[in-house]
Amino acid sequence: MAHDAIRSFQKEGKAAHEWLAAELRQMRAGIATPSMLDHIKVEVYGSAQPLSHLASITTEGPRTLRISVWDQGIVKSAAQALRDADIGFSVVEDEKGIRATLPEMTGELRDKLVKQVGAKLEEARIRVRRARDEAKEKIVKAQREKEISEEEKIRLLEALQKEVDAVNRALEELAKAKEADIRA
Repeated sequence: MAHDAIRSFQKEGKAAHEWLAAELRQMRAGIATPSMLDHIKVEVYGSAQPLSHLASITTEGPRTLRISVWDQGIVKSAAQALRDADIGFSVVEDEKGIRATLPEMTGELRDKLVKQVGAKLEEARIRVRRARDEAKEKIVKAQREKEISEEEKIRLLEALQKEVDAVNRALEELAKAKEADIRA
């Protein structure tokens, strides 16, 4: 049971890392990427469908995405979904589909995005702390119930702290890389 606590923490730590990476991928960094539209849902055919299931999304330039909707009847719905998402794109419909352009990054916008990165990092750290506390409680409980010795508890808590430090370093590296991207 106590050894499962560390495995459980590793799983939760990996999940927090993947969550932060996904959140940061969706954030704008001056260069338009198709993954920025991964979370956009379009209301069509009676349900909300991911934009990536309804169109091909390619880059036309460093700040422009081309969305080629496969069914021309839903171009307006897709364009409206992009506008409603409020992720900073200027959306224009044309004969080829939709062109989404990011405006030039200002210093004020860069600062705002860096703050958002910090907020996302803190959310991930909270997840890690919560997972650490759960794992720590399992280890202490196992020692109280005499499943493990005091020395084993200390060894497991040290191993847990090493895991926590490693996950926090990885999260910090992700955030620093995104900040550098934004400031570039």
